[in-house]
Amino acid sequence: MIRIDEVWLATEPLDMRAGPDTALARVVKVFGSARPHCAYLFANRRGNRMKVLIHDGLGVWLCARRLNQGKFRWAEAWRGDRLVLTPEQLAALVQGLPWQRIGPDGVISVL
Repeated sequence: MIRIDEVWLATEPLDMRAGPDTALARVVKVFGSARPHCAYLFANRRGNRMKVLIHDGLGVWLCARRLNQGKFRWAEAWRGDRLVLTPEQLAALVQGLPWQRIGPDGVISVL
């Protein structure tokens, strides 16, 4: 299993044709560096595809996810250049749920 201590969300879209080197260059540009045991999430402009770059301490992993229907709930977050997510928010995001409304302990506080 890959250890992930922090999950960062980039709010600017990424071209989904980007490979590991381009994604890593974007991480360095947006976040300043790629820190070990951190995951960096990017979406495309349409919001139906996501790429995750993970630095495991030795190298990088690049993962992709696509929704066949609907979009990732990214749009409301596109104010600024980056956000940090909790594990509960990440789980909601990858399922296409409104992760911005998830509070501590997975409690949804606003409808």
